[in-house]
Amino acid sequence: MGPDKPVLACVLLLLSVYSCYASSDVDAAMASDDYKVTLSLYYESLCPYCAGFIVNQLRDVVETDLRNIVNLRLVPWGNTQRTPNHTWICQHGRDECVLNVVEACAINIWPDLATHFKFIQCIERFELEGKRAQWQSCFGALGLNPKPVTDCYKTRTGVDLDLRAADETDRLSRPHRFVPWVLVNNKPLAEDYQNFIAYVCKAYRGSNKPEACTSRRFEINLTGIPDTRHPVCYARQG
Repeated sequence: MGPDKPVLACVLLLLSVYSCYASSDVDAAMASDDYKVTLSLYYESLCPYCAGFIVNQLRDVVETDLRNIVNLRLVPWGNTQRTPNHTWICQHGRDECVLNVVEACAINIWPDLATHFKFIQCIERFELEGKRAQWQSCFGALGLNPKPVTDCYKTRTGVDLDLRAADETDRLSRPHRFVPWVLVNNKPLAEDYQNFIAYVCKAYRGSNKPEACTSRRFEINLTGIPDTRHPVCYARQG
């Protein structure tokens, strides 16, 4: 039995070391969550500027190491108006009403950011390309089961999710004037929305900033003068 004791001691030591490292990794992950920056996008599915922002700019949150410091929230309602008879009018027509619900359903059904973002990005890319009617092909292209989303947007579940997005949009402390309406830690960026990475990096309080924050130079617009280079869909306009 004597020769086995050193072996047992080594095993126990290794287990102890592994446990310490595992605990340290978990603690580090939990700590990083505490420092995450909340980036919220209030938008509507058929505003061309929302589509362009999602397809061409917001993708950086998912495709770079920004994803490690950002909690991205998408709220598809935008400039839709509710009427007294409990219906609503979407700025870009009935198709927009449908796709707002579809995207709200996708966010709810696939809470994983990479999954629902890529699906929404696919829909918005078709909109930019003038191929809106092909949006359902996004399911097959991404290997996603269409049934949960179809069952959602054609039923009361989809309506409830749409109304939830409406209520959240209506409760904004500073009412949105247009879409895309982007907030970083609940502070609206207004016309400077395309510069969102600069605001995210400035708001991040963690010790290790991602490469996306250090590899490029960003300038925050402090002039108070709207940057007209960043087009928007104004509320209550057709």
